[in-house]
Order: sequence, then C-alpha cells, then structure tokens
Amino acid sequence: MRPGKTGKIDCMNRMSRRQMLLMMSMCAAASSALRAQQPLKIDVYKDPTCGCCVNWVAHLRKNGFVVHSEDVADINGVKTKYNVPAALRSCHTGVVNGYVIEGHVPAADVKRLLTTRPADIVGLAVPGMPVGSPGMEGSRPQAYQVLAFDKGGRSSIFATYR
Repeated sequence: MRPGKTGKIDCMNRMSRRQMLLMMSMCAAASSALRAQQPLKIDVYKDPTCGCCVNWVAHLRKNGFVVHSEDVADINGVKTKYNVPAALRSCHTGVVNGYVIEGHVPAADVKRLLTTRPADIVGLAVPGMPVGSPGMEGSRPQAYQVLAFDKGGRSSIFATYR
C-alpha cells in the first residue's frame, strides 16, 4: 500500500474505473430496491356510514398500501378541494403521492399510475359504484372503466374492466 500526500492510503487511486462503476450501480440498485419495499401510503376520505368504502380500504391494504382512513361529514367538500370533476365523483376520495384517487379504483391501477407518474394527470376515478369493482364485489359484475382526469376536468380511459 502506498501512502498518499496526507499519509493515508488513497483507495481512490487503487480503485479501477470498472470497480467504481460497479460499486455505483450496486448502490443505485440497492436504493431502488429500498424504495420499492417501502409501503405506499394513501389517505382516504369517506362517509362514516359507507360500507363499500371500508371494503375498498381493505382491498388497498391487501395490495400493500398503508391506509389512513378518515371519516368526514362533508365528503363533497373534499372532492371540491381536490378538483374531482362532478361527473367522475363516487363515494370516497383518496390522495397518494400527489394524485387523487376517486371511487373504486383497483389497487393495480393506482400502482401503475404511481410507476408511470404522468405529469398531466391529476388522478384516477371510477365514477359511481359499479358492481364488480374493488369494494363493490357482487354476483353480477358490471363492465366499468377507470378514467384519468386532468386539471381542466377532461378525462380519458386509463383501464377497462369487463
């Protein structure tokens, strides 16, 4: 080992460029893995008497979300605060990583939204309460769509379920 100017071993001189890049890529992979393991936290605002909202919260928890559920007296006030278009409203509203999740949106679609992080999207919505959507399971499932909506209230199809 060769001492550097300070009398300490200068390991940077001894480390090859390849070793340095390998170490940096391993650190990046470890950091990414840690982020992937951290639970997704979502705040859900719901009417205190709504049973299907409780079922949707259970669906989220089953799919790895950490849910803070809050009963609110004025659920429409929450929807107005988060700019949920009137035509897309449902019985509960969630907020996760800056996105709004309105109604019975499947957890897989929430995760896809959080992975792709589209800048022009405010959130996702399943208008109404279609039978067959998470939290609204039943014997006669209906086809429904998950809609993405923007700041102007315009919506587009994000996913379709039959």
